[in-house]
Amino acid sequence: MHPSSTTRNGLTRVPFHVYQDPALLDHEQRDVFEGPVWNYLCLEADIPNPGDWRTTFVGRMPVVVARTESGTIAAFENRCLHRGSLICFDNAGHARDFTCVYHAWRYGLDGTLKSVAFRKGVNGKGGMPDSFRPEEHVTRKLRIATVSGLVFGTACDRTPDIETYLGPEVLAALRINASRPLTVIGRFTEVLPNNWKLYAENVRDTYHASLLHVFFATFRINRLSQGGGVSVSANGGCHVSTTLAPEQETDTAYDGMRSVDDGLRLADPSLLDAVDEHGDRVRQQIVSVFPSFAMQRTYNVLAIRQFVPRGVDRTDLNWIYLGYADDPPDLRRRRLKQLNLAGPAGFVSMEDGCIGNFVERGAAVAANASSLMEMGGAGTESQDTRATETAIRGFWKLWRSMMGM
Repeated sequence: MHPSSTTRNGLTRVPFHVYQDPALLDHEQRDVFEGPVWNYLCLEADIPNPGDWRTTFVGRMPVVVARTESGTIAAFENRCLHRGSLICFDNAGHARDFTCVYHAWRYGLDGTLKSVAFRKGVNGKGGMPDSFRPEEHVTRKLRIATVSGLVFGTACDRTPDIETYLGPEVLAALRINASRPLTVIGRFTEVLPNNWKLYAENVRDTYHASLLHVFFATFRINRLSQGGGVSVSANGGCHVSTTLAPEQETDTAYDGMRSVDDGLRLADPSLLDAVDEHGDRVRQQIVSVFPSFAMQRTYNVLAIRQFVPRGVDRTDLNWIYLGYADDPPDLRRRRLKQLNLAGPAGFVSMEDGCIGNFVERGAAVAANASSLMEMGGAGTESQDTRATETAIRGFWKLWRSMMGM
């Protein structure tokens, strides 16, 4: 393993080998995803009734999340204790219990082993030894925490409570919807041709948005000259960045820049006909939870992004578009129309689907070189500007502490 460049430049340098080394995947799985972190699992709305379940991932670990008979939420590794097969294959469903298709070992909704087929053998022959005790064989279970309809899980006993882990600013941003039940209005998976950490950087990169995304700056959805800022949690790993509606629309800061195309016009201007439904003037907001969760608000779009590592240079990006169960019809129509802003073909975030691969290709033989991240200083403090890389440095601060690098 290459040494990490941490001493001379602190958090402002990230060696490119950390995106390229296949050996790091196993290290990250053990010490990051299964370490003292809170991983996003699903929505409470995904499993509203006892017996409802959904499959998800903690890093590369397959996981089942289920609503038990008592109404609590349980999560366990999606792996049969017998020969290691997946227990659940589908994305979601409803069941009284789970049975492995391979040899019919049966599990309760909380992952407890209930029975073993032919445990006593057949006609007095074969079967498990008399010493076999089902209760001695336990699936790996996760501790659960919920925040405003979002379900998080941790596989580590050392993980602090989720309120401490998130910090007050991030917690408040996630609780924007606390009084209204969420509902899913769309979901899909986008395959990214890059390491998962490049996307983790991207959602924390608060100053690329109005430069890379021409639509943002042209139609004044997100400009660095507008109000807002970045809050970073004490551990560095979680953040919330906010762009506020300007007091006045006149803005010359981007005149003549490539990121603005004054010739662009919308055939349907109602795409940007938004309402300030939360009364906070937010035009764009990104909230991240280390290691692999982001929530987006853009006008009336509300979306979750869960990124799942599939290899050293492949990431599955799960998009979940949300509304509120009590949305009036006109607001639901706004949300559905504005979904065209985000996603792999979105007017805004289309570019994010390829920019990570541009880094992969550009740094293909630069394993011993490093990226440079000095915008906004060298620390991980919260700032009242988005012309900064403080949240990215915060990600690497927590990643390095967990990886021992």
